[in-house]
Amino acid sequence: MSNKTIEKTMVMKILDKQKITYIPHHYESDSLDAVTCSKMLGKEAHQVYKTLVTVGSDNNHYCFMIPANKELDLKKCAKVVGIKKIEMIPQKELEPLTGYVHGGCSPIGMKKRFLTFIEEESLKEETICYSAGRVGYQVETKPTDLINFMKIKTANLIKDCEE
Repeated sequence: MSNKTIEKTMVMKILDKQKITYIPHHYESDSLDAVTCSKMLGKEAHQVYKTLVTVGSDNNHYCFMIPANKELDLKKCAKVVGIKKIEMIPQKELEPLTGYVHGGCSPIGMKKRFLTFIEEESLKEETICYSAGRVGYQVETKPTDLINFMKIKTANLIKDCEE
């Protein structure tokens, strides 16, 4: 993983414009698995966040960010949003809806801004990594910088599991 001469993605350009400090990361991989991504970045899985897009029973789309090693609890998400049910969108709908492909979906720079939530555990981290809008590209920022800029809400979003 080399941080030299990384081609800037749209997400990085948006962060530059907002004067938000970030560390760009790039890795060569055809793997879209977030846990594998965290290993390639040399980060713990709880420091790398995946961006998941859902559709609610109200026909609105919602975006959720959770650690790479965790699973989204759709019941908790529906409750947080205040609707009956939420489900993941079909993968084939991701790019037309957001402009991003699976494995490269970022909360920043989607075609349309959706109500976005991030796992509240993110606030325990000094920095988190998330997609820079392209497979193999990540940005690392303070979670508070992302939350404040994108007006993201924090909530308990992950399935409770015994580890």
